[in-house]
Amino acid sequence: MSTGETRKARTLFLCGVLHAFTHIYQVALLPLYLPIQRDFNLVSVGQATLLMTVMMVAYFVPSYGMGILADRISRKKLLTAGLIINGAGFVGLSFAPSYPAALACIMVSGIGGSCFHPAATAMITRLYPINTGRALGLLGMGASVGFFVSPIYAGWRAETAGWRAPVLELGLLGLVAAGLFAWLADEEPAVPEPSDPRPTHSGLFPTTTLWAFFFATAALFSLRDFAGSSMGSLGSLFMQKAHGFSLRETGAALSAIFLAGVISNPLFGHLSDRGRIRWTAAVLLMSVLIVAVFPRVAPEWLLPTFALYGFFFMASYPMIEAALMQSVPDAVRGRVFGLFITVGGLLGNLSHWIVGNWVKGLGNEALDPTAYRPLYLFLSFLLLASLLGLPCLHAIRKQEHLDLRLEPEPGSAPSIAGPRFK
Repeated sequence: MSTGETRKARTLFLCGVLHAFTHIYQVALLPLYLPIQRDFNLVSVGQATLLMTVMMVAYFVPSYGMGILADRISRKKLLTAGLIINGAGFVGLSFAPSYPAALACIMVSGIGGSCFHPAATAMITRLYPINTGRALGLLGMGASVGFFVSPIYAGWRAETAGWRAPVLELGLLGLVAAGLFAWLADEEPAVPEPSDPRPTHSGLFPTTTLWAFFFATAALFSLRDFAGSSMGSLGSLFMQKAHGFSLRETGAALSAIFLAGVISNPLFGHLSDRGRIRWTAAVLLMSVLIVAVFPRVAPEWLLPTFALYGFFFMASYPMIEAALMQSVPDAVRGRVFGLFITVGGLLGNLSHWIVGNWVKGLGNEALDPTAYRPLYLFLSFLLLASLLGLPCLHAIRKQEHLDLRLEPEPGSAPSIAGPRFK
């Protein structure tokens, strides 16, 4: 492996580590809602799940601003600062004396987390203009590891030492990881980008039609995000209330969603480099079926069902991110991705608070597994509707004329724009 390839691989690995911590913080509270409710004497579990919603709102609202920074300043420095703030927020949460203080700390953590995706996704897409799906799939392995480790560790530690112990420890580990990243990571190597075939303009998109397709794409995939986030929060409450799972058992089951993603992210990411839309549609359709049948599964089969769901659902993220990043020029990728997750993610991650109130509204019926069936059926319909975002993505690429560079002429060098997009 050449020196340049080694540097690229090291950058990809270190970004994967940061990706893990970004998502460690986003799911650490999932098995902790009930002990948090008791500790702060909250009236309902909806107030506990509101912590997650506040963190994710704080995560998504600044994303466009972070995208602007990612297009203009050192992405390494932005990634380092983001994880420092993210981890510090969790350290503060572990010492929060009251519920309002906890809300403030979790908001700080979310703001720090918002630095990661616009900077890292644009960086990796620029480093790997060919086989982008595979590279983002490998980056996604970091998220899967973080998603897997976090709830199982948080549930185990909370059962033995209270909910504050895992929150503090994960926060401190994030600060250590940020220091190691700042020390060991290289600045983004310069990679030549092909000339932009469209006229220069000051905005992200040159036409109103492209803006319309973009916002439609973001809104439609927010339905996917809503369903996916609900599977975590609703699943946590469903298992504990309807099936009597302990904190440790709940954490282990939630972790199964993300463990399977370690395999499926690079696998489907690589396969999608030969057909982005059809592979993305396939994994989302499988997710639809699994979500619909989930509340009908026997308790002993919930963990493997979560794993099967995670195998397909989590793989949709690197494929859709690759499709979006390859639909726009490098100069605007940070801003485009930042705006995409601001619009889509903000709407989608209202789910934590909403499902908490759904469960509260069930009253005593929350102890009955059959009461959850309409909720899960609704989530499966949202996932199905999100598939309409795929033709919108394809239309953006067509309108940007980037599809003209997808495949090289026979006998020519490979196109830097990447794989077939269909």
